[in-house]
Amino acid sequence: MSDHNRLGVFKTYKLYVGGKFPRSESGRVYEVTDSKGQWLANAPQSSRKDARDAVVAARKAFGGWSGATAYNRGQVLYRVAEMLEGRKEQFVREVAASEGLSKSKAAAAVDAAIDRWVWYAGWTDKIGQIAGGANPVAGPFFNLSTPEPTGVVAVLAPQKSSFLGLVSVIAPVIATGNTAVVIASADAPLPALSLGEVLATSDVPGGVVNILSGVTAEIAAPLAAHQDVNAIDLTGADAALAKELEIAAADNLKRVLRPQPVDADSASDSEDWLASPGTHRLTAFLETKTVWHPTGALGAAGSSY
Repeated sequence: MSDHNRLGVFKTYKLYVGGKFPRSESGRVYEVTDSKGQWLANAPQSSRKDARDAVVAARKAFGGWSGATAYNRGQVLYRVAEMLEGRKEQFVREVAASEGLSKSKAAAAVDAAIDRWVWYAGWTDKIGQIAGGANPVAGPFFNLSTPEPTGVVAVLAPQKSSFLGLVSVIAPVIATGNTAVVIASADAPLPALSLGEVLATSDVPGGVVNILSGVTAEIAAPLAAHQDVNAIDLTGADAALAKELEIAAADNLKRVLRPQPVDADSASDSEDWLASPGTHRLTAFLETKTVWHPTGALGAAGSSY
């Protein structure tokens, strides 16, 4: 049968929560359009219940993921990059449609996103050497500081950079052993929802990353106030929403990564996602554990060891 006689098979985009692909519990969807206003797909419109379910899934997955060795987490993240490489053409199409880019510019953004994922995969077993260390103390003790993951992190993905920006905020959170509840770009959620399919077919345990789509403010409000969310990345919030969420986050002393300052009426996409990311996102959601240990009796001859 020739192609022009075929009926198109439209993709059904779903949320990614706990390693599964549910529809929104509310049953709502909203239309996603390209830069010219043409319909691309229907995306699920997440509810507060979906947000709470995602937090439960992230908390359940935290123990196993944070307890894995840093080397193992690096292997898992690299596997995700392998899977992204194999589906690159799909992401190029989605990014081009979502962001109104030419095919060449979309391909460059997708290549950069895959490279960014590999870059963070390489940091999993190295960040401890930068963020931790041995501290000099006046006494016969070893005093060692080591970084540990904060816990469940709510991430508001960038509104305009639907894939490179998305990867740049998710990868450092899970590379350091945290689990994430991610709110995709409201206007361009399709690359994020497709990323869930990649994560499900890689080695990332279910619940480590949970991806929601819909109205950012509607989903973010219950996450910022949730007592089992330990931190929040406000990158995808405008100035007014960021202030509101930061106030809610203070109730249980969440760690807060503030967005770059922008005009109050614009989305927070002022970051240059193609620039070298540095390590600030890796260390943003780490706690420091300090341990004292006696070295043994010290005398004139030195240590008893």
